[in-house]
Amino acid sequence: MAPEPFAAHEVWFLTGSQGLYGEDTLLQVAEQSQQVAKALDEAAEVPVRVVWKPVLTDAGAIRRTMGEANEDPSCVGVITWMHTFSPAKMWISGLDALRKPLLHLHTQADAALPWATIDMDFMNLNQAAHGDREYGFVLTRLRMPRTTVAGHVSDPRVRARVGSWARAAAAATAVRSLRLARFGDNMRDVAVTEGDKVEAEIRFGVSVNTWGVNDLVAVVEAVEDEAVDALVEQYGDLYDWADDCRPGGERHEAVRYQARVEAALRTFLDDGGFGAFTTNFEDLGGLRQLPGLAVQRLMADGYGFGGEGDWKTAVLLRTLKVAAAGLPGGTSFMEDYTYDLTGTPRVLGAHMLEVCPTIAGGRPRVEVHPLSIGGREDPARLVFTAAPGEGVVVGWCDLGDRFRWVANEIDVVEPAEALPHLPVAHAVWQPRPDFETATEGWLTAGGPHHTVLSTALGADELTDLAEVFGTELVLIDDGTTRRSLAKELRWSAAYHRLARGL
Repeated sequence: MAPEPFAAHEVWFLTGSQGLYGEDTLLQVAEQSQQVAKALDEAAEVPVRVVWKPVLTDAGAIRRTMGEANEDPSCVGVITWMHTFSPAKMWISGLDALRKPLLHLHTQADAALPWATIDMDFMNLNQAAHGDREYGFVLTRLRMPRTTVAGHVSDPRVRARVGSWARAAAAATAVRSLRLARFGDNMRDVAVTEGDKVEAEIRFGVSVNTWGVNDLVAVVEAVEDEAVDALVEQYGDLYDWADDCRPGGERHEAVRYQARVEAALRTFLDDGGFGAFTTNFEDLGGLRQLPGLAVQRLMADGYGFGGEGDWKTAVLLRTLKVAAAGLPGGTSFMEDYTYDLTGTPRVLGAHMLEVCPTIAGGRPRVEVHPLSIGGREDPARLVFTAAPGEGVVVGWCDLGDRFRWVANEIDVVEPAEALPHLPVAHAVWQPRPDFETATEGWLTAGGPHHTVLSTALGADELTDLAEVFGTELVLIDDGTTRRSLAKELRWSAAYHRLARGL
């Protein structure tokens, strides 16, 4: 189940006006709003179709259109623009009914004013400057979650922000129908991988349930050799190989077993309609190896994954995979492992096996090494170093009264030295604004040790996603200080407790 193709998604472009101005003006409103919608639809920055809808001038039409948006599975969100002055009380019942993400676009038909010819006809036609303020007030009065973007659609920054919101809307649609399979429970006595699965389904729509590991084992044992052969052939085309892993090598059977697990996982997940899953090295049932190479390849195809039963990170990874589809860079399950505290401090991130090859800086290499925990056969995995670039790491924690996403802007860098004895895929990064502020802030915010690392997405997309889901986002970036973050956490705690009680 790769990320949903954006070609199957659309956002509706709704224009507000009123009958006061007469048919000639409304015809011009329709013509100009179609041009704005067309500019967004053709913009490379906007990954989904932008579909213009007829101009809305009364409460009944608004309410019907919002209801149709809710019921149309291809519609992932709604863009609204008040071209003229559209009395906002008309919008109340429709907005109250809307269940799709909302973007308020504050724009106008033309970027430049024709100063020498402006008359009152022009002013009556082009009055979004105060029409959108009327509408914005009602959105705020309704406490309506939305993203607001101001500027002309010819501006690349405006198109990029609309595109970021559209990605968030598409990701939200995917997650609200997401099914996640937990193979076993989470790692014993670990706190941060626990979480309220009922609240997650209420807030995000994701269904999180457990299947016995031996349910998967039965599928593994039923995989035919031809399917294994086909996958091993793919490995040969895509990756380098350690000599002992090649066909005929003493460790080749370990690679074939991972191929068997991959084939079984794909069958199990596809048959069950699952877009994410977890494993746990403490609960492997009849599996001969901890899934490694198999998991890495599934992540590369867009599945969400979390190690040690960490379903929240698996959901987060799936969410960001969908949002990042088609963008340069990669997105992976990750874990802060250890630090280099000399010079400019760096984080060395990795996991036992499961790092997605979409973040690789070179051609991954198939290797087999012992795994010191789990007590099973030596598993096959892909080994590589992450490509340098700007990125983010994001973690999801359950604070009891709410969910919180903690994010840190980072710079992925090359390791200071070679890592010839590290038998797993890994990434090295420098946190922003600096190691001490970022790390102390992460710990203070309760950020988890499992994260999603993305070099495809940034703060804009995370902000839009958090807004769409109504979830707290703590972002540590270049402008963060210890003092500012401490204030933000206190204010955020007060806000969310008050908002929950309203």
